[in-house]
Amino acid sequence: MNKIVGKIKNFLLELFFPIFCLGCRREGVYLCQDCKAILEISEFQYCLCGKNPLKINLELNKYGKCNKCSDKKLSGLYFALPYKESALTRKLIHQFKYQPYIKDLAKTLALLLAEHFLISGSNKEDVWRDSILIPIPLDKKKLKNRGYNQAEELAKELFKILKVPVFSDILIKIKTTLSQVELSGKEREQNLKNAFAINPVRNQISNGVKKSFDFFRGKKIFLVDDVYTTGSTMEECANILKKAGAKQVWGIVIAREG
Repeated sequence: MNKIVGKIKNFLLELFFPIFCLGCRREGVYLCQDCKAILEISEFQYCLCGKNPLKINLELNKYGKCNKCSDKKLSGLYFALPYKESALTRKLIHQFKYQPYIKDLAKTLALLLAEHFLISGSNKEDVWRDSILIPIPLDKKKLKNRGYNQAEELAKELFKILKVPVFSDILIKIKTTLSQVELSGKEREQNLKNAFAINPVRNQISNGVKKSFDFFRGKKIFLVDDVYTTGSTMEECANILKKAGAKQVWGIVIAREG
């Protein structure tokens, strides 16, 4: 019965709210094959340097960093697309985050990441073994306005592909911050300082003393977000997670700016 109801619901949605490609307006999908073909899905991993990042061979390097960015808390970054070079990339992400919101774009965007993992050689079992996905948390006001956290929706779709579990309640945002868009790198760091924390419900308590999570021991964590700009958000979250006992903290984003 539930399957029948679901099919009827989907039929009515397609009838009254048809889907169109955000590139060419072809009906039926958010990203048709022709428009997808113009997107330059990354075949490589790059270090975390803000200017002129270097290609990283993860078969030779344990982390996705060069000597210049080795002090970063984040262990490395996976991203499918360059952000600035394609108007279509910007449009896909914009519609995922801003009105009119298209929550279902999470599926399309997760598949772009899956293709990146495949062509970059990152779809190996040892990459994802003992790993968890943690979406970057959204503050309560934005969550209420949008109705969903785009990073969490993306993480849920990645779970279906990678079979890596998602934990959305580990990190929480405890401070309302300014929009990062118009801020410089240093301003972004200050804006996000002490903005995130481990969910206190998740902390273990023994004899009235909070302990770091045994849950994190030996785990590789993948932080999930939409766009990586200066990396301030992921650095702040990675720092918190490493202090809690995480072995490695990597980032996964749809697109990287710069």
